[in-house]
Amino acid sequence: MRIEELKKSQRKRGRFLVKMEDGSLLRITENEVVRFALRPGLELGLEDLEALQASAKTSSAKAAAANMVGSRALSKKELTDRLLRKGTEEAEAQAAADWLEDLGAVNDGEYAAALVRHYGSRGYGPARVREELRRRGVGRELWDTALEELPDPAEVLDGLIRKKQRAALSDRRELKRLSDSLLRRGFSWGDVKAALRRYADIEECD
Repeated sequence: MRIEELKKSQRKRGRFLVKMEDGSLLRITENEVVRFALRPGLELGLEDLEALQASAKTSSAKAAAANMVGSRALSKKELTDRLLRKGTEEAEAQAAADWLEDLGAVNDGEYAAALVRHYGSRGYGPARVREELRRRGVGRELWDTALEELPDPAEVLDGLIRKKQRAALSDRRELKRLSDSLLRRGFSWGDVKAALRRYADIEECD
């Protein structure tokens, strides 16, 4: 099949439009133009046309993936899922994610550590951070190393109690309100109880 027209897209940077003699339109990238030496009048056999279409899908997926991680950090699974939602076929989505991982643009270990630091700095405990790692598709094999980035729970809890305490801890309603709040933040009951005891002791001394 012969190429009738080859031109740059006016709407999307890096995209080329190929009009075939049967009226069909292929959307490709500069990579395909160079790789297949495309030009108006070129005859493409069936195998060449199929190879061109497959290459265009791969290049399109890579470009979309690069744009996604360029705007914000993503786990490999988040990136793959986003590509799939955009209509990219599974094989191309996985290939694009693998490509960016090989380049170092997607690194689940670094991403997990950054997530832990972020949520740790906002006063969240291990259970809440683990749930966030799970939700974002970070593999469990990376959790333990990433969680080492969390600050000491005792120090965080002390700061939260100072900030959130409204009444004496001898008030059972205040004690329940405060303990429930800390547990929702992902701290263990053992750590919460120890922190509340420290503050009860401080109040008694005062």
